[in-house]
Amino acid sequence: MQETMTSRERFARMFAHQEADRIPVIDEPWSATIERWQREGMPAGVDFRDFFGLDKTAHIGVDLSPRYPVQVIEETDEYRIHTSAYGVTMKDWKHAGGVPEFLDFTIKDPESWAEAKARMTPSDDRIPWDDLKANYRRWREEGRWIVGGLWFGFDITHSWTVGTERVLLAIVEQPEWLMDIFSHFLELNLTLLDRVWEAGYTFDSVMWPDDMGFKHNQFFSVRTYRTILKPFHKRAVEWAHAKGVKAHLHSCGDINPFVPELVEIGIDALNPLEVKAGMDPVQLKQTYGDRLVLHGGINAVLWDDLDAIEAEMRRVIPIVKQNGGYIFSSDHSVPSSVSLEGFRRIVNLAKELGSY
Repeated sequence: MQETMTSRERFARMFAHQEADRIPVIDEPWSATIERWQREGMPAGVDFRDFFGLDKTAHIGVDLSPRYPVQVIEETDEYRIHTSAYGVTMKDWKHAGGVPEFLDFTIKDPESWAEAKARMTPSDDRIPWDDLKANYRRWREEGRWIVGGLWFGFDITHSWTVGTERVLLAIVEQPEWLMDIFSHFLELNLTLLDRVWEAGYTFDSVMWPDDMGFKHNQFFSVRTYRTILKPFHKRAVEWAHAKGVKAHLHSCGDINPFVPELVEIGIDALNPLEVKAGMDPVQLKQTYGDRLVLHGGINAVLWDDLDAIEAEMRRVIPIVKQNGGYIFSSDHSVPSSVSLEGFRRIVNLAKELGSY
């Protein structure tokens, strides 16, 4: 048994594929889940991470948007329809989990993209300097693992910027347009994070979301991935590694065919390993465990059945934690079907099973 480590020390050991005192334990509940936990006894105003004793992380994000006007169009007790700085009209449900319903987009073709792109230029007011000045030193003193946020790629483009059907058609008909979007988002992001880094606000990894799969399938072929998206993933990895930090990809769905490609370009960690979509964390550990940190892989469908989730955790964690290289969380997020006491039991069991 090793002495208690900070979260940063635990993450660093996992990324080095070495054992620690225990695996890091983190997760992301829906807002509706937080509401339930507060009804069941978690004090309002208390961070759920502190309440449950989860590992401490921090996130540094920058503003890449075209800065279109943000306004509320309609609001009721149940939902809110509003526009985003990316020019998207969306509907958010206030007391239910999940992603927004995307209603309309400003960027729809190369011409409207050119107008948006002209608005997306690097400037210091896109960086949260006040937040960094107020919190960065405390984050380091608390031993947090600090993540630099990236925001680019297929998922960001189809979900949050242009629209799914439009992007899927463009993969075939206008791939150069999509690659220009991927490139500009990424290069603006890296330019701004370079400024953050040079100001002394360093981070330990970069992480970005790029969902490339769904249930037992992918949005595009490996050949298409290699052509239009892999070069930008590779660019992000090389930029991170040049700074001595890790590259961590979030990609929902069944992305099994892409995993060898991700390992080949040096992706350090993969999340969420969505079991219900077709990902198998045990098999991934056996195949890539010496090269890839696995993050997640605990089937969220089972989390409201404590006997079932305990059995699953006892099956999976002892294998995936071997020689480090594992970060505990659900394979998606924590749904509102999970009670406060249920989540507490899951966290405590994860720490028990994840101890070395």
